Amino acid sequence: MNIIRTAVIGLGRIGWQFHVPNVTRHEGFELTAVVDPLDERLNEAKSRFGVKGYKDHISLLTSERLDLVVIASPTKFHKEHALAAFEHGCHVFCDKPMAPNLVDADSMIEASKKHKRKFMIYQPHRVGADIVALQEIMNQKILGQIYMIKRSNSGYNRRNDWQAFCKNGGGMLNNYGAHYIDQSLYLSGSKANRVSCSLRVIASLGDADDVVKAVIETENGIILDIDINQAAAQPLPPWQVLGKYGSAVFDQKAWHVKFFQPEELEDVDIQEGLAAEARRYGSGESIPWQEKTFHLSDFKPIDFYQKCYEYFALDEKPFVSIEETREVMRVLDACRKSAEDEAG
Repeated sequence: MNIIRTAVIGLGRIGWQFHVPNVTRHEGFELTAVVDPLDERLNEAKSRFGVKGYKDHISLLTSERLDLVVIASPTKFHKEHALAAFEHGCHVFCDKPMAPNLVDADSMIEASKKHKRKFMIYQPHRVGADIVALQEIMNQKILGQIYMIKRSNSGYNRRNDWQAFCKNGGGMLNNYGAHYIDQSLYLSGSKANRVSCSLRVIASLGDADDVVKAVIETENGIILDIDINQAAAQPLPPWQVLGKYGSAVFDQKAWHVKFFQPEELEDVDIQEGLAAEARRYGSGESIPWQEKTFHLSDFKPIDFYQKCYEYFALDEKPFVSIEETREVMRVLDACRKSAEDEAG
């Protein structure tokens, strides 16, 4: 087995709770070193995993022989850390969003090409059992042609950490939006055509957006309706997928699908005149509805770090292509511009 010598930059929530455990769990990765400016975090990593610790990324890159750098630092540092890693001959696996804006993202992509290094972004919301189950529903085509995907995340959270401040690249558009825009575009199988977005600061204790409403029309005609609301006292439905022949809703444990078979519909006479027959509107037909439930317990999540290993060690196709990630960054920029235009 090819062993990938790996370092993780950033031992905050995502680095410590997600990346470090996955690197150490997978036998194809060797956690060699970590980077964090806080001594207590470095000492914790050294004690628990027996790795070397560095307080900055330059010290790491000039001292260690690495294959892969996992970037789990705050968003505003992603570009700096990625460019340095590429220059030192390392592949990069970077947390989302790739960068604060598309300009920075493009410079990172160009650097990866210049130095001929692999580059992939962490998009874990593609791999859950909910997405695997939804893809099965869509593959069965029981909903007919999909015309709208509604994705929501809601709660009431008076955010007070670095994500609450614009100067840090925070805000729910960057934070959760990078997840749900990627999810929705991934499911649609298309790029965005038109983007409209509103951003608000409601409950947050900082100045970055905590309410996001984005409507994206894809090139293949699907409407992506994304609600991210951290000022909602009552929850919004997390998923609704609507097709010509039915719809699917999600309740955290299962997808509930209601649909009909088009060949079972009765013939209906068309009335084009202005005087409705018997002064009645609508056909009066009875739709032969069917229902199915897809329990998440029947579907296995995808192992993202196995997909990483296949890409970085085995030269297989990246699970998240850099072209798809660039499209997410382009849409995020379009959302910000739309919100600015709306605000005047």
